[in-house]
Amino acid sequence: MLCLLCLDEQAHFIEKEMKIQPIVILIAFILSVWMLIAPPVIFTSHQVAVAAVCLVTITFWATGIIPPHITSLCFFVVCLVFSLAKPGVVFSGFSSSAIWLIFGGLVLGAAITSTGLGKRVGRWIAYHLQGAYLKIIGGLVVSGVCFSFLMPSAMGRIVLLIPLAVAIADYFGFEPGSNGRTGIVLAVILGSFLPAFAILPANVPNMVLIGISESLFHISLLYGPYFLLHFPVLGLLKGIIIVVVIVRLYPDMPVIHQGQKVGHEESLSRDEKILSITLLVLLGLWMTDFLHHIGPAWVALTGAVFLMLPGIGVVDKKMFNQKVNWASIIFVAGILGLGTVINRSGVGHSLASRIIAFLPLEPDNAFCNFYSLSLAATATGMATTLPAMPAVFTQFSGSLAKTAGLPLKSIIGIQVLGFSTVLLPYQAPPIVVGMQLAGERFSHAAKVCLVLAAITISLLFPLDFLWWKFLGKI
Repeated sequence: MLCLLCLDEQAHFIEKEMKIQPIVILIAFILSVWMLIAPPVIFTSHQVAVAAVCLVTITFWATGIIPPHITSLCFFVVCLVFSLAKPGVVFSGFSSSAIWLIFGGLVLGAAITSTGLGKRVGRWIAYHLQGAYLKIIGGLVVSGVCFSFLMPSAMGRIVLLIPLAVAIADYFGFEPGSNGRTGIVLAVILGSFLPAFAILPANVPNMVLIGISESLFHISLLYGPYFLLHFPVLGLLKGIIIVVVIVRLYPDMPVIHQGQKVGHEESLSRDEKILSITLLVLLGLWMTDFLHHIGPAWVALTGAVFLMLPGIGVVDKKMFNQKVNWASIIFVAGILGLGTVINRSGVGHSLASRIIAFLPLEPDNAFCNFYSLSLAATATGMATTLPAMPAVFTQFSGSLAKTAGLPLKSIIGIQVLGFSTVLLPYQAPPIVVGMQLAGERFSHAAKVCLVLAAITISLLFPLDFLWWKFLGKI
């Protein structure tokens, strides 16, 4: 009965969503046309055109009214036909290491699924998470956070974990399109991505912030102080909130397997043995990248090529043609290209500078300054996407420190609140990739991200201020 109620609730949500989508698209088109007719003073004529196209593109991605890879292709066409950016900028996503990490992940995912290794490991994990739906979602979020300490690449974590998430969903009887399957996928993606912003080397924006801070201000961010400052609120509390939000938005009832042994039914096949050893080697290389300095994308690509080699044949030609989802690659390349177009055109910098200019900064009002800067950082992340946000916002840190009367290091640290708050998934390629690999609707991630962002801004930002004050950072 509960499952039927959940399905009925989901059907009502989808029906409501389908009615809202055209309205959102229409509003985006009206705003774009209005910008072209009455250009904002902060933009040049070229920036206005870029901003209008990006607004419509982001809206189509967010609503999912057409397949997201088609939206990416339309973005490429419009930018090139109307000369909004050079081809090298528009197609910059295809030259990004992220694309090759995704490609390697797709091949690894195909191998994990086809060999049965994913089901075997997924059943073992699921067996130990067996119980209430809350326990399952909570266990997956905790596992994602723990994995963030071991593997520094968010994209790599998600690429490895999504096949296991699908296997876990199958074990508990969650069919494609069900609340439970969506909840498990979101728990794995968000659990291994959002709290990891509080772990210094675990996400790309963190690493960008390290480099920019050192190059501009000669400030070095250290693992321990960074962890103490950010993890209690942005890591631990946010992880708990992720669990609660997913369980409330996507409730379901798992199938319970009483007393069933898992993981020892049959011995590993030849392909499973090869794949297991390959994955262990790749995981070891990912965990020790600070020693060999080989990027996670090239590690994944090496593993994928090895599995496709003649004589190894874990991923053969037929499987490669059928299982590698090129639509996902085009979609993510579009998101990465959009971020580059925004930043190269100066749109992101113009928006950030205007946002910062309107901040109500007062030297004697620490809470107002902290909250305003956190909101400004969050808004900048929407304008530039998360990986580029620290590069833009840090440039203003010196003047902001003087105006707000706060230490420069505190201004730099406040950025973490901004780029760890995701309002829409297009800002964060790992979320997009995870949803694509799992075959889940983009709008589900958007729904959860918006709710998490609202809770973060209204609850976690003030709590973080109190924690910073307790530590003497403000």
